[in-house]
Amino acid sequence: MIRPALLSAVLAVSLCCPAAAENNGVLRIGVLNDMSSVYADFQGPGSVIAAQLAAEDFAKTSKRKVEILSADHQNKPDIGAEIARRWFDVDGVDMIIDVPNSAVAFAVADIARDKNKVFIGSGAGSALLTGAKCSPNTVHWTYDTWAMGHGVARALMQQGNKSWFFVSADYAFGADLQKQASDEVLAEGGRVLGNVRHPLGTNDFSSFLLQAQASGAQVIALANAGGDTVNAIKQAAEFNLGAKQKIVALIFDLQSVPALGLKSAEGITALNAFYWDMNDQTRAWSKRYQERHPQKEMPNHMQAGVYSATMDYLRAVDKVGSPADGRAVVSAMKATPVDDPLFGRVTIREDGRAVHPMYLLQVKTPAESKGTWDVFKLTATIPADQAFRPLNEGGCPLVSKQN
Repeated sequence: MIRPALLSAVLAVSLCCPAAAENNGVLRIGVLNDMSSVYADFQGPGSVIAAQLAAEDFAKTSKRKVEILSADHQNKPDIGAEIARRWFDVDGVDMIIDVPNSAVAFAVADIARDKNKVFIGSGAGSALLTGAKCSPNTVHWTYDTWAMGHGVARALMQQGNKSWFFVSADYAFGADLQKQASDEVLAEGGRVLGNVRHPLGTNDFSSFLLQAQASGAQVIALANAGGDTVNAIKQAAEFNLGAKQKIVALIFDLQSVPALGLKSAEGITALNAFYWDMNDQTRAWSKRYQERHPQKEMPNHMQAGVYSATMDYLRAVDKVGSPADGRAVVSAMKATPVDDPLFGRVTIREDGRAVHPMYLLQVKTPAESKGTWDVFKLTATIPADQAFRPLNEGGCPLVSKQN
């Protein structure tokens, strides 16, 4: 969990600079996420570092000054909305990025649209952001519930795991993730035997796991994330659920492995958009990130997404000439595919979905690992055109009818 001293240092960034940035020629970006709860280790200050690295790299080729602000939305939509309004109205923020917790992301996306600013989701999960709730001011960069739910369920179904029970976080993200995985299971001829929902930040999963165990399902699927996923897997091991049933985390990120330990995590399947040790470019950038991180952690795919999306946004601002018209900036991002050093070829569709390959990973055994962050091995690549929901199936009103 994030240390209080570090939290204070990160939050202080948002207090250091004068308001009305547009008037003094400064472009301001706000990193809004969970700094103190279940997602703090998975986005938190790491996402701020990623945005700062992007601002520094952008400065090498542009004279435009960029400042990074940050704040903790505490996983509460009202607090996230209040911060977003203050940033846009008072502090001169032009773009808000990251925003894990889909309920908060929906609120921020609405505000960005109303004020013609830009919202980019990296930690945000719900595929509704590019579906019924799509916006001309929103880009969804790293992953979404459709990609994770369908991708992981498809891989497990191909291994013969036909009956499923879901343990899901009780808010928009968990419900959407469960739905996407369930749709894939049913489409592949499997069965969903039941589900149970738990509050965000649950410490005791015993009653939920016992219901899952009693279902007799081959797969107990965790439709949650961050600290909730780690705690659920730990407690499932205490009940020895893995002896007869397969515990599957639909969202499983890099920081989950050290939190569990390789012995407990080995063999777990994960679907990510980036892994630090994939190639020379990912390793070089990740080393820079690690050197900046107070705990010397490597970045996960959501933190890498903050870097890449920020870079793409800043290039679009330079192309448009100003951050003032958020819709124009997003349109410029959509019009210009990029060859990103961390995500490969990235195209942003009409609905705001950034499309790129996704990677099926498997946690290494202790014998295979050569260090704390050497935890995954690549087992399959999902091409960009297969990784995300088809454009014409999301219900986004921005999508032209011919698609």
